[in-house]
Amino acid sequence: MGDIIDLRSDTVTKPSSEMRQAMANAEVGDDVFEGDPTVKKLEKRVAEILGKEAALYVSSGTMGNQISLRTLCNPGEEVICDRMNHIVNYEVAAASALSGIMLSPYDGVKGRLSVEQVKEAIRPPNIHHPITKLVALENTHNRVGGAVLDLDYISEIAAVVRGNNLSFYLDGARLWHAAIALNVSPQAIAAPFDMISVCFSKGLGAPVGSAICGSFEQIKKARRIRKMFGGGMRQVGIIAAGALYALENNRDRLKYDHIRAKKLAKGLAKIKGIKIDLEGVQTNIVVFETIIPVEKFLKKCAESHVLMVPFGGNRVRAVLHLDIMEDDIPKALETIEMVISSN
Repeated sequence: MGDIIDLRSDTVTKPSSEMRQAMANAEVGDDVFEGDPTVKKLEKRVAEILGKEAALYVSSGTMGNQISLRTLCNPGEEVICDRMNHIVNYEVAAASALSGIMLSPYDGVKGRLSVEQVKEAIRPPNIHHPITKLVALENTHNRVGGAVLDLDYISEIAAVVRGNNLSFYLDGARLWHAAIALNVSPQAIAAPFDMISVCFSKGLGAPVGSAICGSFEQIKKARRIRKMFGGGMRQVGIIAAGALYALENNRDRLKYDHIRAKKLAKGLAKIKGIKIDLEGVQTNIVVFETIIPVEKFLKKCAESHVLMVPFGGNRVRAVLHLDIMEDDIPKALETIEMVISSN
C-alpha cells in the first residue's frame, strides 16, 4: 500500500517528534484552579501576539466560538453573520441550544457581508424583536475556500459596529493563514475585534486546542462559561505544550501550504472535467467541481490513497498542511486525472 495523501483537512496532521518531546516534558498543574504553568504560558503568549489583555485555552474552535458568543451576548439577543460562517453550518445550532442566542445569517459575497447589509440588519428598538448585539466574521473563510478578509474590509464593518454600539467578534480559526496571505501581523487583524478565537490544530499542527482572547473582564467571564459548558480541564499543560510549540515554530511555514495550494489548483485547472476558480485560491484551501458524481469521485481517489471531502453539490475540498510534501502534489494530480479520465 502506498503512502496516503490526506487532503481532507489541516486537522489531520500528526505531532512532530519535537512537539511530542515538548509535550512529554511539559510542567503541569490543575488548570481549573488556574494552576497549570504551561497553560498560563500559552495564554500569555497568544494574548501578546494578538494584542489583547488576556486569553483562555479551550479544547476546540467550536467551544471557543460558543464561549465567546455567550460572553458577548445574552439569551434573546442576536448575532449578524454571513450565512456560510462556521457558527451557522458546523456547530450543531449550539448558539441557540446552549445560550438562547439567535444567529441572523445573510447571504454575503465570498464570505463578505456588505456595509449596507450590516446596516440594514441592525434592528431598531422594538419589544417584538430580538436585540441586535453582535456582528461576527470569519477569517479565513472556510466555506468559500479559505478566502481572506482584508484589513480595509474589516475596518469598514468595524465602523458600522462601533457606530451602533455593537460588539465585534472574529472566528479566527485560520487567522494565521490570513496574516501570511495579507503580509500583516496577527495583531493587525485582531485589533478591531472585542474578542477573537484562534486554532492551534488547524494549520499549525498541534493535536488539540484553540484560544479565545479579549479583555481581562471578558476572559474572566469566559472562564466561568467554559466551566458551565463542561470545558474545565485539569493537567492540560500536556496538550497546551503542543499548542505552544506550534505557535512558536509553525506559523512562518504556512506560506508553503499556500504555495502548494496554488500549485495544486493550477494543476487541477488543466484537467478536463474539473472546474476551479484560480483567483479564489488565496490560502491553503482548494475547492473545485468535478464532472462526475462527488461520492464516486472521492471513492475512486481514496482507492488510490488520495483523500478529500465533499463540499456541497459537485464540489470537493482539498486542504494543504504541514504533512503534505512538495512531491505529493503531482501524485495527487495524477490520481485525480486518472479518476476523471476513466469515468
